[in-house]
Amino acid sequence: MKTKARLIATVKIWIVIYPALTLFLYLVHDTISHLPLYLRTFLMTATLVPLIVFVGVPTVDKIIGLFKNKTESGAQ
Repeated sequence: MKTKARLIATVKIWIVIYPALTLFLYLVHDTISHLPLYLRTFLMTATLVPLIVFVGVPTVDKIIGLFKNKTESGAQ
């Protein structure tokens, strides 16, 4: 994968991870704060990784595709 493509993929993943992690911690912090760190980390990753892979990144790809299509059709 080229450097530009890797950078774009990194930004797309970050765009999904940051709000998902923030929302997760906001919603369940009080509930899981008493658990050991390794269990909190496990719960967060078990919840967020599938969400990010199967929902978040495809959604960002669709949104980017919509903007890309509008830009390309407007440039013609």
